[in-house]
Amino acid sequence: MKRLQVLFLVALSSSLLLFGCGKKDEEVSETLVQPIVEPITETTTPEEEPGEPEEPEEEADVPPQEGMVRSPLTNEWIDGALEDVRPIAVMSPNDSGALPHYNFSKADILYECPVEGGITRSMAVFKDWQNLDRIGNVRSSRDYFIYWALEWDSIYVHFGGPFYIDDLIEQESTNNITGCSYGAGGRSGLNENAFYRATDRSAPQNAYTSTEGINSAIDKLGYSKTYRDSYYEPDHFKFASEKEPNTLESYSDAVSAKEIDLSKPYPITKTAFTYNEEDGLYYRSMYGKADVDAANGNQQLAFKNVLVQFAYHEVRDAKGYLAFQVHDTTRGGYFFTNGKAIHVNWEKSTDYSPTKFYDDDGNEIQLNTGKTMICVVKDTDTIKVDGNDLK
Repeated sequence: MKRLQVLFLVALSSSLLLFGCGKKDEEVSETLVQPIVEPITETTTPEEEPGEPEEPEEEADVPPQEGMVRSPLTNEWIDGALEDVRPIAVMSPNDSGALPHYNFSKADILYECPVEGGITRSMAVFKDWQNLDRIGNVRSSRDYFIYWALEWDSIYVHFGGPFYIDDLIEQESTNNITGCSYGAGGRSGLNENAFYRATDRSAPQNAYTSTEGINSAIDKLGYSKTYRDSYYEPDHFKFASEKEPNTLESYSDAVSAKEIDLSKPYPITKTAFTYNEEDGLYYRSMYGKADVDAANGNQQLAFKNVLVQFAYHEVRDAKGYLAFQVHDTTRGGYFFTNGKAIHVNWEKSTDYSPTKFYDDDGNEIQLNTGKTMICVVKDTDTIKVDGNDLK
């Protein structure tokens, strides 16, 4: 009996122990922190997005010969020794008895503008004026031509002029060489030895100058042969690349321009230009025939660019002397190159600032490499292009 009681007590103790242990395990299980298992993701390095293609470097503007530089007048290659040499600007008549001119095919820029009596006068601008023994012929100045000469910081060569030029020509900054007195007795720049009279022409169409004569006058008058910083602006014309010339095809309003007829604004000389498809040049004629250079095998004058510039004008006196407003921001014109033409607007703000030409969107036009002809006409005139009147 006593043995049974002991067994009963042992069994009871065991059951209580088991019961207590189960409860404690349950409480612990409720307080256990379950582990957080994060999904394993593969880490990949993002592929680099392809960058913008590198722009090809512009090819260097390599001169054909060492030491050559681009001319600011034509963008053509010239001897580096000429880079800082001032141009000369030579006044010349366009009377039939004065033709043909001598060495004008060597000029880089040629201006033409009316003077009194319905005739026109020219001004030839030479960057390289060395080794020329006969330039001209040379005639008197008109003040509006002086302003164009000043744009290039050129040495202005003329044979006198009316008193209207006095104030401008006698400014210390206007370096001029004249073969006779002018105006009201002013003699600034007078140097008769810079000129000579040819025997194959009649006066007054027989006065000429030369490299030797101009150099002699420059030395005597103390003029600088190199550009003066205060007066020269190298950024005059803007040129297109020779590899990508300006064809004017990007302009929707460009018109065909194979024939340029200026007989209305220039009724005596009847200046005209004919475009040559083969070489891309405009060939100049006067009096209905080719305008040639007597010093260069009667070569006809030709230009890569032609600019027609309309300008306000007035008649000054009973003799018919004219005044042209060359400082302006309100006038237009036309640009001709590669057989096409566009309308342009021009600006000139000061005596020495360059005349700038802009398209109708306000962008400065790009000339093509080569010689340029600038024809200034009265703002009341019209020109004819391929048979159509333009104004």
